[in-house]
Amino acid sequence: MGFRIYLVEDDNNLNLVLTTYLKKEGWQVTSFLTGKDAKNAITNPPDLWILDIMLPDIDGYQLIKEIKLTSPKVPVIFISARDADIDRVLGLELGSDDYLAKPFLPRELVIRTRNLLERVYGLNNEVLDIPPYTIEERSRRVKSKGELIDLTSKEFDLLLYFAKNQGIALSREQILETIWGVDYFGTDRVVDDLVRRLRKKMPLLRIETIYGYGYRMIENDK
Repeated sequence: MGFRIYLVEDDNNLNLVLTTYLKKEGWQVTSFLTGKDAKNAITNPPDLWILDIMLPDIDGYQLIKEIKLTSPKVPVIFISARDADIDRVLGLELGSDDYLAKPFLPRELVIRTRNLLERVYGLNNEVLDIPPYTIEERSRRVKSKGELIDLTSKEFDLLLYFAKNQGIALSREQILETIWGVDYFGTDRVVDDLVRRLRKKMPLLRIETIYGYGYRMIENDK
């Protein structure tokens, strides 16, 4: 489900990284660098706010007060580099649902966001059918004729990426950024190794090699 998320973070680089990670989950992310811009969007509420407390103009405390006046049931995650205990308590008093102290790993924010969305709205365990395989996205399980296939976390992420982009040519750079993140430093040969391992465990997948570019999954016959 494409939940709408508003991210308010004044650090441009961190804003870009967090936006990239959140979008990989299939969420629709609108990012803001100032409290003023975020304030102007309050009347068109998202499904969830991710709100930095320390902003150059309007601070997060003032924003959450106005957010809750307009949309009291919309969940909010506070993030801050200041005193964690004080901000956590004040945030909870003002209606935040979760809190992350900087620095944190982008993946941790993704996990907390997913958990909060699940708690507030409920998330279905979407099943993708790629005969003879079935992929259970939320539970991160893959089966063939009822039997579980043991995949590593990266192998599952790659499989899901291919499954959601069947028939599309994906470059090694695209795969690298999606599976390892924009802050990964290393050779793109790890992509070839991961594809090789996935092919070995799931030999009936139709993954074509596009020499000099990347890979493409062809839809299996049903």
